[in-house]
Amino acid sequence: MRLLVHTVLVLAAVGWAVSPAAATVKTSVETKTYEISGRTGTELLSAMDRRGPKHGFLTRAIAQTSYTVNWEIEWAQKNGTCRLKSAVATLSITYTYPKVSGKMSSPLKKKWERFYAGVKAHEETHGTLASQMVKAADKAISGFAMKDDPGCRKAQAAIKRRVDGVYAEYEARQVRFDKTEHARGGAVDGLVRALSR
Repeated sequence: MRLLVHTVLVLAAVGWAVSPAAATVKTSVETKTYEISGRTGTELLSAMDRRGPKHGFLTRAIAQTSYTVNWEIEWAQKNGTCRLKSAVATLSITYTYPKVSGKMSSPLKKKWERFYAGVKAHEETHGTLASQMVKAADKAISGFAMKDDPGCRKAQAAIKRRVDGVYAEYEARQVRFDKTEHARGGAVDGLVRALSR
């Protein structure tokens, strides 16, 4: 499961940059856990249902990938033309996973390790898609310029539309990935079934 929040911070600058826009993507990753306990796989799944990160209004997830994107954009203006001088995107990813407290039997521990590895791989795929999204958005705005825009207002709106378009495309990919993985017979469904046996 994943959550997306994005913010665009626009800074106007006066002057002219002769070189193409310098674009940078910075990424930070944080991992959080929540504690669960149980003597069986079914008990662990029940604990995740009670204590997992919120997913919607009434349900909880096993694990979660949330991310925010903040942009710092600087513009250069000359003779009514507005050019992207620099763009720095900061992607902050937070993974939330269950953590078993207490001892587990050897068979349960083996099941748990397989389950956790699969859940982690699933969530890291969400993180990879988020990273690809920001890089694609950065590429979509690199070198951007707009004539007859002395206040850079049209340019700012055009950049926002481009970035929002990329975000929409990648959010659709995130949804398709989850739909496939969580469907009956999908990877996450298989992990849950294996843990509960």
